[in-house]
Amino acid sequence: MQTESASRPTLADVAAKAGVSASTASLAFSGSGPVSDATKGRVLAAADALGYAGPDPRARSLRRGRSGIVGVVLEERVRAAFLDPVKIQMLDGITEGIAPLGAGLLLLTDTGEADGNAVSIESAPVDAVVLIGCSPRLGHSVEALRRRGIPAVAIEGAAGEDIPEISIDNREATRRGAGYLRDLGHTEVALVTLPFDAARTRGPLTAGLVAASTADTANERLLGARDVFPDATGRAAAVSSIEEGLEAGRALLADPGTRPTAIIAQSDLLAAGVIQAAEELGIAVPAELSVLGFDGIRVDGLQHDLTTLVQPSVAKGRAAGEAVVQLLAGEPPRSRCFTSTLHVGDTTAPPRA
Repeated sequence: MQTESASRPTLADVAAKAGVSASTASLAFSGSGPVSDATKGRVLAAADALGYAGPDPRARSLRRGRSGIVGVVLEERVRAAFLDPVKIQMLDGITEGIAPLGAGLLLLTDTGEADGNAVSIESAPVDAVVLIGCSPRLGHSVEALRRRGIPAVAIEGAAGEDIPEISIDNREATRRGAGYLRDLGHTEVALVTLPFDAARTRGPLTAGLVAASTADTANERLLGARDVFPDATGRAAAVSSIEEGLEAGRALLADPGTRPTAIIAQSDLLAAGVIQAAEELGIAVPAELSVLGFDGIRVDGLQHDLTTLVQPSVAKGRAAGEAVVQLLAGEPPRSRCFTSTLHVGDTTAPPRA
């Protein structure tokens, strides 16, 4: 009785039936060489007649010494990441950028929580990694990858001279947005920030929290706001979410005696939460409170055209993917910095006299 492996057709069988060499048949399947359409059609017809599905990707990976997988490290659980349109747009861009590799994406989380059953950044079978998303745990991820000798690209975060960074003008963009609020006449401005530390400490924006920060994005956006409003304080959120913005907004707006006339949020999701808190308290946006976000995304349920700093999230992801392709080809990729633009919507206005 024949075994399954003995009866399974091979590439050599297909080549013989099509009347071509094995190398020509391989090129016809991979599309990586000069094979005429007629020859390719003959090879594919022979494969179809024999029931041959194509070269075994595991064998091809072993020959190349690669897994055919690019890892993407998220700073939070996958479910939370998929609730953030910015993360989804960057993942779309990464997929476009690595298309020439024919590789798959493996999503990894680095939340700092132990999970003995999960595939981790320390053990995942990946050829390269994209570190994505304003993470205060960037240093930990970089250290783990360096120990394994796996090349990496960082999206927002200085990971060292040997790791290319795809960034945006966080400080300059926030400065433009803050300057717009100043030009409207605002002087009492508060902030709602992204997390600053690996513990994702939620609460008042203290000098100690900022001094111990390991999050480049939160730092740069804070500096941009304070370039215009040096004394601005506020609240730090644990993650970028509407719920965190709602909690921070409630705290900042609860006391009419200390209530700001404008709030700069470091993400559109946080800004949407602030607006929800204002609505709960009967505070009109923008007549009594102006709100500025950052990202330029569509937030489901938000009944405003948010004034925000629009960043090119898909382009950032695509650039990171292209850098991975260059790294794996042995070419030195360069870091890139994209520019954000101010979109003026209906959530900002001059302060009420």
